[in-house]
Amino acid sequence: MLLKEGEYRMPIAGKTDIVISGDSPWWALYTRHQHEKTVAEILSNKGFDVFLPLYDSMRRWKDRRKLLSLPLFPGYVFVRGGITRKLQIVSTPGVHMILYRGEQLAIIPDAEIQAIRAAVDGHYRVEPHPFLKCGDRVRVVSGSLEGVEGILTRKKNYIRLVLSVEMLAQSVAVEVNAADVEPVNPPRFIPAPAGRHSAALAKDGRPLARVGPADFGLANG
Repeated sequence: MLLKEGEYRMPIAGKTDIVISGDSPWWALYTRHQHEKTVAEILSNKGFDVFLPLYDSMRRWKDRRKLLSLPLFPGYVFVRGGITRKLQIVSTPGVHMILYRGEQLAIIPDAEIQAIRAAVDGHYRVEPHPFLKCGDRVRVVSGSLEGVEGILTRKKNYIRLVLSVEMLAQSVAVEVNAADVEPVNPPRFIPAPAGRHSAALAKDGRPLARVGPADFGLANG
């Protein structure tokens, strides 16, 4: 089986009758420190549908540098379905607990998983980011991330789209081109008062010709 970059999905030797339903919900495991890859590999070998998004990080020591592949969500592994095999899950070395919301399994929305998967598979520069819930919400309109929604931010000279997993209260950031995004809720156009120029006005009354980087507070200078 050909693996996609950033995920563990391994064939099960001698077993051909394991069927994973595409309608099964995603949920999350909390693992021991630095056990994410081990847990993902073991569960994959047990027949579970597992997603462990990774990113590359250059680490420096006094005498050397090394490119490491690290989990985007440290301490967490995503699993789809299979919760009826709970004993096989919690007995896996490195597993600390299954995430619950009260007495109910904490479901991760499929849209959040698909957004993270698209970012990882699209060979974008991805890294962990402080969890965000406020800011300009935008939608990608072109490229492999087309249709994905997130929060637009800026770091130095780079435009970033922040994707969040609400249940984990964690986010990741993907570098994007400002020309490839549009506001999810664009500014409302208001007709100009009678007898004045017929230019469209934004909510604050200023002329509004188009939406671009400057409208997100991202213009240089």
